[in-house]
Amino acid sequence: MRRRTGVGFESAAHSAGPRNPELPMTARLFEPLKLDDLTLENRILIAPMCQYSARDGEATDWHMMHLGQLAMSGAGLLTLEATAVSPEARITAWDLGLYSDGCERALGRVLSAIRDYAPIPVCIQIAHAGRKASSQAPWDGGQQIAPEHPYGWRTEAPSALAHGDGEVAPHALDAADLKRIRDDFVATAKRAVRLGIEAFELHGAHGYLLHQFLSPLANERTDAYGGSLENRMRFPLEVFEAVRAVVPAGHPVWMRVSATDWVEDGWDLEETVELAQRLKQAGSPAIHVSTGGVSPKQAIKLGPGYQVPYAERIRAETGLATMAVGLITEPAEAEAILAEGRADAISLARAMLYDPRWPWHAAAELGATVRAPKQYWRSQPRAYKDLFKDPTFGQR
Repeated sequence: MRRRTGVGFESAAHSAGPRNPELPMTARLFEPLKLDDLTLENRILIAPMCQYSARDGEATDWHMMHLGQLAMSGAGLLTLEATAVSPEARITAWDLGLYSDGCERALGRVLSAIRDYAPIPVCIQIAHAGRKASSQAPWDGGQQIAPEHPYGWRTEAPSALAHGDGEVAPHALDAADLKRIRDDFVATAKRAVRLGIEAFELHGAHGYLLHQFLSPLANERTDAYGGSLENRMRFPLEVFEAVRAVVPAGHPVWMRVSATDWVEDGWDLEETVELAQRLKQAGSPAIHVSTGGVSPKQAIKLGPGYQVPYAERIRAETGLATMAVGLITEPAEAEAILAEGRADAISLARAMLYDPRWPWHAAAELGATVRAPKQYWRSQPRAYKDLFKDPTFGQR
């Protein structure tokens, strides 16, 4: 592919210096990653980030702006925010959904506009909030909204256990409810397929419904879906298999998991390894490794890359392509994680919100090239010859 030279480019307000000479000549971060038949051109993944800006589940102009700028970032994959399978599955009344024709039309409009200009594959995170639904937006406190409130509803979960003190306990799901929710996941996946979405992530982390089934802190069932590890994994695996069955072959389907609850006697790493092995057997090529979220009692030990050891362990024991996330902010740090074989891809959330051109800056620091729309090529600093590539990016 032809590359544009740096001749005539204007100096930009970009303070990063030349490539770090202590790094290897070939940046692992910018090597392709193959997931089933989908090949990502680099290993920088944009993580799902809820925006709480939808109307009745429908994407708005905010999503056009938000996803549009991230689509131009040069990352290898753009993941939509947690996308609810039903109105009751939303974290808040302002969550994105894909459970109606209106939701499908609205999201289709956004994706169509992005694809006109940015050749980035899109992943959907299919989600059900379970007992953490019916909440305020985080900037309004994030607390549960009572069922009788205009923006509230009765939540549903594996067991009638409230997430926090003083909250209304959820409805405990029965067999008919489980079938309904499985069907909702499948229906959302089918809508995503119609929209041309290339990859599918099931949200099994952060204390939402599938994680609630996995964790003994949220699951006190005495039927086939509670008690033993095998039983607690049953519903998440059933949902995965049902979605995998309706997604075309070659399109990857994986799960995001919390590898530990950070609470004694909660879901832990050993159980996550077993789940990962079962997901691999069911056809998953990858796993996205996070932690926490199921209990307010969690005691998280924060620090740069604090969740990477969990990804490393799962990768070593399962061979799945492993996506690491959590306080990874510097290109050299991300590169080292991959170069050391601790993960296969780096997933970025808040770092991308703060710096939507993070992949550009990483490419400059690591001596790589990155896709960028031709309308922005003049921003390339004089120190970085041939940083940008792809003269078709940005053309309708």
